[in-house]
Amino acid sequence: MSDRISVAKTYKLYLGGAFPRSESGRTYQVTDAKGRFLANAAHASRKDLREAVGAARKAFGKWSGATAYNRGQVLYRVAEVLEGRRDQFTAEVAACEGVAEKKAQALVDAAVDRWVWYAGWTDKLATVLGSANPVAGPYFSFSVPEPTGVVGVLAPQDSSLLGLVSVLAPVLATGSTAVVVSSARRPLPAITLSEVLATSDVPGGVVNLLTGFTGELAPWLAAHADVNALDLTGAAPEERAALEEAAAGTVKRVLRPTGTDWTAHPGTARLRAVLETKTVWHPMGA
Repeated sequence: MSDRISVAKTYKLYLGGAFPRSESGRTYQVTDAKGRFLANAAHASRKDLREAVGAARKAFGKWSGATAYNRGQVLYRVAEVLEGRRDQFTAEVAACEGVAEKKAQALVDAAVDRWVWYAGWTDKLATVLGSANPVAGPYFSFSVPEPTGVVGVLAPQDSSLLGLVSVLAPVLATGSTAVVVSSARRPLPAITLSEVLATSDVPGGVVNLLTGFTGELAPWLAAHADVNALDLTGAAPEERAALEEAAAGTVKRVLRPTGTDWTAHPGTARLRAVLETKTVWHPMGA
């Protein structure tokens, strides 16, 4: 029997491509499905959230201005790195969600496949969701999808990896940037995903991940004037009406939860939800 005492990990936030501690200095304990200690996680504050929104806004121009092909390549690289840490993700999902290793492995594989699926959409959005409009006059008229901006994402509370990927990947595929509040009880796969993002080709600030409590952070995210859309997936049902009201104050798009079966085919609903359509008119030549 070894006398060695293992080092308890204390994970940090992921803001602007860096891993700072919470400005509040607070942490909270993360336990597995049986209540056993796993690690300490940063307890994000309102100020941390403001800094995350600022980083996402700063990164939006470069990310949305990248070519669709380039964004697809970057997201595919994320899937490659995620696949390379498959064993670690499997162990964390099994511990956090209390499922057997085989089930956890299937969920990790599905998350990788889901990320690849959304990566493949980046250069197809304009073709599928855009159009050339028939007009009665000497004009060309085109409608093209554009990213909505900074998206606040309240990650699912129960599906620590597959659910998180399912709500985050479509935001990035469309060219928007994200501020994510992870599952409070099951944050470890989200933290590891942030390490994957940091070591792949995703520019700093495109994804900002906060660990902490959704009920504490969500009202400030909903009311923030520089957040353009809000995904309420991880919000408690009794909190959603108040969050929608707060979001209405700055005319945000609001994406309401549509189901909890994250293994189902995602479709294009989440892609459409974070896109806006611009219609351009141009006179024809003589």
